[in-house]
Amino acid sequence: METKMIRCPKCAHEQKNRAECEVCGVIFARYMRHRDRQKEIAAENEAKSTSSGAGLKIFGVVVLMLLAAGLTYYFVRPAGQDKAAQPTVAAVPQSTPAQASVADNKPVSGRIAEKPVMRVGGSSIEDARNATVSIETPWGTGSGFFVNKNYIVTNRHVVEMDKEKLAELKDKIETGRKLIELEKQKLQDLRERLNELPEGPSRSQLALILETREAELNKVIPQQEEGESKIATMEKDLQPSDIKIFLADGREFAANYLQVSSKHDLALMALHTIDSTYLTRPLDKHPLQQGDKVLTIGSPVGLRHTVTAGIFSGYRKNEQDGSMYLQTDAAINPGNSGGPLIDEKGYVFGVNTMILRDTEGIGFAIPIEVVFEEFASSLPQ
Repeated sequence: METKMIRCPKCAHEQKNRAECEVCGVIFARYMRHRDRQKEIAAENEAKSTSSGAGLKIFGVVVLMLLAAGLTYYFVRPAGQDKAAQPTVAAVPQSTPAQASVADNKPVSGRIAEKPVMRVGGSSIEDARNATVSIETPWGTGSGFFVNKNYIVTNRHVVEMDKEKLAELKDKIETGRKLIELEKQKLQDLRERLNELPEGPSRSQLALILETREAELNKVIPQQEEGESKIATMEKDLQPSDIKIFLADGREFAANYLQVSSKHDLALMALHTIDSTYLTRPLDKHPLQQGDKVLTIGSPVGLRHTVTAGIFSGYRKNEQDGSMYLQTDAAINPGNSGGPLIDEKGYVFGVNTMILRDTEGIGFAIPIEVVFEEFASSLPQ
């Protein structure tokens, strides 16, 4: 029996998944509860404002709830909602990307276990999948893959919090804190007023309003505290040990080493505790041709180690900085960032990095050659 399509109540996207939206990431059950509660509050507010001579409103509580709902969505949505990028690109002949500078950070040493190493290339897609990892940071998730037995490449934006988004979130947290303090002051005023009123309908109504507003405030405060705790974590310098790496077999490790590129959306991590399957470039270094079949591997919307297929659409050059990209129509969704772009034989050609906003089937990957140029001190050619 065919699964019935459902429509997201927030963005109207149609899909079969009944738990959460594949586009905007909203969790349906939580969203519906929140919407129903807003309707209840609106009804209560209307009834109280029309029947009460005191003219008391709960606008402040509604604002607090909306703010808290926004913060809750940010922190509980499927992590790693990757940024959609809009580079100005132009078609170019097949060529090699521009040279990148070499960083000379040294890795941390140490080893506790070893496994036989399988090199991937001319091998199965299953082997390529086993060389791909899921990455989790305090603020999101993404993907990555082994480029030798110990080193993993991913995107910089997977392991580095966007400063503009962090500043925006800090403003929301600060606004929430101020609203809570103002609401506390208002509630104190209402308590004093309640003590001055004689027994009767006005006192009973004010007592009910006061009880409702206190209950709503008590719901908001824990969310505000959680948001402040998250912000404090995000503001700290990320350490390699803060990054969780999940292998295809389910094992979890903390990164031993982290190096971030200053020029490209790339980062390099290491696991010195294992020797892993890894992806290789084609031995003859032949370039992709337009129309060649390619595949991506990653963890879109939390679905780890998902494989999608498409074609290579062409080489594109960013007109702002001259960076070269590989364009593909293979699906690159939130959580795919940092995963590999491979051919049918399992050879790696790029690092999936971004999509064009408001489009379908236009994704970009950084050529794998840039990875080895940028991290030459750690990755021998």
